[in-house]
Amino acid sequence: MIEVRRYLHAHPELSYQEFETSKYIQKQLTALGIPFEVKAITGVVGLLKGKNPEKRVIALRADMDALPIQELNDVSYRSVNDQVMHACGHDVHTSCLLGAAKILNATKDQWEGTVKLVFQPGEEKNPGGASLLINEGVLENPAPSAILGLHVHPGLGVGKLSFREGKVMASADELYFTIKGKGGHAAAPNLCVDPILIAAHVVVALQQVISRRNNPQNPTVLSITAINGGTTTNVIPDEVKLKGTFRAMNEEWRFEAHEIIRSFSEGVVKGMGGELDLHIDIGYPSVYNQEALTQQATLLAKKYAGEEQVEETEIRMGAEDFGYYTQQIPGCFYRLGVMNEERGITAGVHTPTFNVDENAIELGMGMMAWLAIAADLTKIKA
Repeated sequence: MIEVRRYLHAHPELSYQEFETSKYIQKQLTALGIPFEVKAITGVVGLLKGKNPEKRVIALRADMDALPIQELNDVSYRSVNDQVMHACGHDVHTSCLLGAAKILNATKDQWEGTVKLVFQPGEEKNPGGASLLINEGVLENPAPSAILGLHVHPGLGVGKLSFREGKVMASADELYFTIKGKGGHAAAPNLCVDPILIAAHVVVALQQVISRRNNPQNPTVLSITAINGGTTTNVIPDEVKLKGTFRAMNEEWRFEAHEIIRSFSEGVVKGMGGELDLHIDIGYPSVYNQEALTQQATLLAKKYAGEEQVEETEIRMGAEDFGYYTQQIPGCFYRLGVMNEERGITAGVHTPTFNVDENAIELGMGMMAWLAIAADLTKIKA
C-alpha cells in the first residue's frame, strides 16, 4: 500500500479532474473482484458484501483530489504534474481505503453486512464532491446506517489516532464585497466618495459580528483576506473589492450571521455615500460527529491500537465536505497521525513540503477495516 500511495502522490490531479486517479482505483477494485459504480464523473463507489449482506450497511469514505501547489519535497515519488501536489494527504486517504478494501475482501467470509467504499472527488473545491455524490444517490441502494472517514494529522505522531464527539470542524462560506464610490483626484477627496476609506470601515465594523453579536461560547471566525483597489498614489479609485471567509460551528447561527454581515456592510457603505454588492458563496456545512458512533469508534480504536495511542481531536475551524454526509446520516470523522519529528516529517497540510510517515498507512487501513466490521450499528440512532 506504500507503493500505491507513492503512485498516487506522484500523479496528483486537481478537484473534479481526477480522471486517471479514478481509473487507477477502478483497476484496483476490478483486480479484487469488487463491483463498483462511477458517480459524479470521477467518483468511484464500491460495494463489498460479507455474510448476510442485508443485515447491516456501513460506508467508508476517502477523498482523492490534490491541490494547486508546486511540490518542494526531494523524494523519488515527487509529483510529476507541475503545480499540482497531494499536499493534504488525500493520497494517503485513498491508499488506506484501498488497503481496507483488500483486508475486508480477504476476510468477507468472517464478517456480516455490506461495506460501501466511497472514493470521493473534489473535496478541496466548492460545491464539494460529497454533495455531488449525495445528489447521485451514494447514500441509497443500499442505504448505509453510518459513514466513517479519516484525515491525516501532521500534528499527531505516527501510530496515533484522535476522535471527538459532536462539533469537530466548521462550516466555510466565502465573502465577496464590491464597494462602489466615486473616483477622482486624491488631492480633492471632497469631490469623491472614497471606496478605500469605506472599505477600511467595513473591515473594522465586521469584527463586531464576532465580538458583539456572537455568543462567546460559539466558535466563529470572520476574516477579510484580500483588499483590491486603486493603482497609483494620486487617484482615488471608483471601487474596491474585498474577499474573506466566514466559519461557524452552529448552522442556525451561520445563516443568521450572513444577514448580520449584509446589514452591517450595507449600513456602513450607504452611510458613507457608497454602494455595495455582496455575494456570499455558501460552502461546506460544519462536521458533526454523532456521539454514539464516535464513542464506539473511540473504544474500538483503543482496543485496536492501544489506549495510549488514542487522543481527543481538538476543535478545528478548518472545513471539510464530510459535513454533507453528517447532515444526512450518523458519521464519524477522525484523525490519523502522520508526524515523525525524528525524521523531520512535521510540515503542515497545504504546504509545498508536506509529507507523511508512511508507516501510518498500516494503522489507517487496518483501523478502517476494523471499524467497518466491529461497529454495532443497532446502537446508533440517526
